Amino acid sequence: MNETAVSVSPPKSAVKGPKRGRWRKHFWGYAFVLPAVIIFLLFLWLPILKGIVYSFYHVDFVKGNTFVGMDNYETVFRDPVVWKAVKNTLYYVLLCLVIGFWVPILFAIAISELKKFQGFARIAAYLPYVVPVVVLYGLWRWLYDPVGPFNAALMKLGIGQINFMTDTKWSMISLVVMETWQQFGSAMLIYLAAVLSIPKDWYEAAEIDGAGVWKRIRHITLPSIRNQIALLLVLQLIATSQGYQSQLAMLDGGPNNATLTYALYIVKYAFNNLNYGVASALGVLMFLVLGVLAVVQHRLSNRGGDAS
Repeated sequence: MNETAVSVSPPKSAVKGPKRGRWRKHFWGYAFVLPAVIIFLLFLWLPILKGIVYSFYHVDFVKGNTFVGMDNYETVFRDPVVWKAVKNTLYYVLLCLVIGFWVPILFAIAISELKKFQGFARIAAYLPYVVPVVVLYGLWRWLYDPVGPFNAALMKLGIGQINFMTDTKWSMISLVVMETWQQFGSAMLIYLAAVLSIPKDWYEAAEIDGAGVWKRIRHITLPSIRNQIALLLVLQLIATSQGYQSQLAMLDGGPNNATLTYALYIVKYAFNNLNYGVASALGVLMFLVLGVLAVVQHRLSNRGGDAS
């Protein structure tokens, strides 16, 4: 007697059941996330998409927009001030790396070595970060004044007066020093947490082997926090390439465009020249460059998570 195999398919309700169960299970989670997603789309991605569209138009909110194709991008590449702003931005990023990038690392290592008053040192190092920018700019304008404390100290040392704000050689350096003083505290806390998470047994073994402080820092501390260093390096590149606030508030891009950064030039094109099309084209080009850096940052972040 031949037996015929009959394939029995599960009922549709059994197939759809697990999917419906998952939706029901996570319904309230999706409901709580939905408003944040909507706000994210409306206030971040919608302006980005509009900026890309506006970069191909001559924007006029009264007479209406006119499609100009690639004219805005041609204006960008032909404008000599744009290249001056790019050069200033690269110089600003380089100064932030040379002057400011290593400061939080050094402070984190120094504070981790303290046997007493470590909590006070953390608070003291972080306090400049919470100073309001209005107070910050007023304070440093006074410090950089020709008759301010810095120049008074230089005169006593016999070095001579330095025009920190009006000399094109010193203006950008002065801004970077000010921003380093204000912002190193937040990065320092991240490095300090990484340093304090290193097993103390490693340092004790190194001390038994006769390793001094500098050898312990070189062979234990720095290799152990290399993932954090790489991650914060990319984050600093992204942040400093968008810098314009201090340049605008302190010197408005002067003297002689010495502190005119790329982001500040976008602001000037949009709100001083009222040329939103060219400003959008400048923003799109910056968006592409920062998008590449964001991808690098994401990969480094994943690598750091895998290593931990």
